[in-house]
Amino acid sequence: MHVSLIRRQLGGIIPPKIATPSHLTSGSGANLTPLVNFYSKLPKGPAPSTVGGIKARYFNGKNASGAPLVWTILGIFGLGYTVDYQMHLKHHKNHAH
Repeated sequence: MHVSLIRRQLGGIIPPKIATPSHLTSGSGANLTPLVNFYSKLPKGPAPSTVGGIKARYFNGKNASGAPLVWTILGIFGLGYTVDYQMHLKHHKNHAH
C-alpha cells in the first residue's frame, strides 16, 4: 500500500498534528489554542451505554411484543416446508396412491 493511502484511511482516527515541538518549548500558551480547541470539542466522560440487540428492541420496554418469536417460528416452518417440498413432495404430487 502507498503511504498516502494509509494516511488517508487513518486520517479520521489519528488527530491532526496541531502542536509542534517548537510550540511546546517556546513557553507561550497562545500557540496551543488550536490544540485546546480540538480537544475541547471531544466528548467528555464515559461513553454512553448502548443497550441494543433484539431483546432490547422487541421484548423489553414499552414496545414489548411476542411478534418476532411468532414470525421466527412461521419462518422456520415455511423454510422447512419448502425444503421438504423440493426434496420429496414435488415428486409425489401427480402420483396418487
